[in-house]
Amino acid sequence: MSFWRPEILAAPNIPKPLHTVNPRTINGRHWWDIVRREAYAKNDFCCWACGVPKQHAEYHQWLEAHENYDFNWKTGEVKLKEIVGLCHSCHNFIHNGRLLGIYRQGEVGSDRVLDILRHGFGVCERNNIQPYFGAYVTLYIMMGQEEKKAVENAKKMGWYPKNIEAKWEDWHLVIDDMKYYSPFKDEEAWQNHWK
Repeated sequence: MSFWRPEILAAPNIPKPLHTVNPRTINGRHWWDIVRREAYAKNDFCCWACGVPKQHAEYHQWLEAHENYDFNWKTGEVKLKEIVGLCHSCHNFIHNGRLLGIYRQGEVGSDRVLDILRHGFGVCERNNIQPYFGAYVTLYIMMGQEEKKAVENAKKMGWYPKNIEAKWEDWHLVIDDMKYYSPFKDEEAWQNHWK
C-alpha cells in the first residue's frame, strides 16, 4: 500500500556551505544504490510527495532518490533523516535552485521549469503546505524579476528560516553520528567552484 507525504515538498534548500557534501559521496555508490532502491520499494514505487506511480510520472517513468534532512539554523547542523523516492517533478521542485541553474545553462526550457513549479505548488496547495521560499524565487525569476527583488518577494510568500545564526564554518552534515564539513572555506571559494 502506498502513502503520500506532501510535506516533503516544503524542504529547504541545502545551505551553500554543504553543496557537494552528501550521503551518496560519503557512503559510496554501493550504499546509495541499496538505500535508494529500498526507498522506492517502501512506497510501492510511487512518489512519496505526490503519490504518482512511477510509470505515470511526467518526464521520466522512474523515481529519483532524495535525501530528507532535519535543519538546525542556529548551530548549522543538517542531519540525514531518510532517503525518499520522488518523481522528477517533485524532486526538481525541491531542488529549485538547481532547476533554475540548468535552465540558465540551456539544459531545460522555460516550459518544463514552469510545469515543474506548477506541479509542486499544486501539490502544496491541495495539501495546505507552505513551500520553502526558494520555489517562489525560481518562479519570480522565471516571470522576469531581477534576482534580488525575487528573493525579497519570495521571503514574503514562502517560509524562510528566522534567526539563522550559523556561520559558514559551522555548517555540517551529520550521518550516523559523524560530522562532515564544507569543502569551501567561504562563499568566494564556493562561487569559484561553480564557475
